[in-house]
Amino acid sequence: MPNQIEDPNDSQIIRQVLEGRVDVFEILIKRYQALVFKIVGGHVPRAMASELAGEIFVRAYIALPGYEGRKPFGSWLTGIAVRCCADYWRKEYRSRETAVSALSDEHVSWFNRALSDRADEEFKQVQSRQEARELLDWALDGLSADDRMVINLVYLEGLSVKEAAHLLGWKAIKVKVRAFRAKAKLRRRLEGLFKVKGG
Repeated sequence: MPNQIEDPNDSQIIRQVLEGRVDVFEILIKRYQALVFKIVGGHVPRAMASELAGEIFVRAYIALPGYEGRKPFGSWLTGIAVRCCADYWRKEYRSRETAVSALSDEHVSWFNRALSDRADEEFKQVQSRQEARELLDWALDGLSADDRMVINLVYLEGLSVKEAAHLLGWKAIKVKVRAFRAKAKLRRRLEGLFKVKGG
């Protein structure tokens, strides 16, 4: 068929969806599912990844009439995905709290070593170990959802302030201030653990 587009670009697909051919949205899902799973996999527990990925595409579909095409669809979708992950943690934080007493002696031992004079060297040696990841997860659990997302994006994933602001839909100054404050809160939480467990 000469009039049929064999491999439509994102704009053509979006136009068709908005004109009522909702079934073609599936092309966008297939095209961007790897991107969405990569984002979700880095921000939420694995058990929730599939469910959250589905929610992201639902949100994107609902918000599609507001997509103006000023930035690529993938960038726009990434912003939705990051905000959806932040929403997940907001809900999660309202329903749980991890006590300091839940940490094992291995976690406390690792933390004490991390605070020693050789902290930088030792941290590099143990950062890939499970204890380090679990301790970081525990510390992040004490932060708000927004603070956790900023720490993840700026400090753990190494995004620039501008990139993080773009993904979160915030102004760059808000990301700078939030990142600074979140880092201080994280440090206080970890130092508080040392005082509680280490005496």
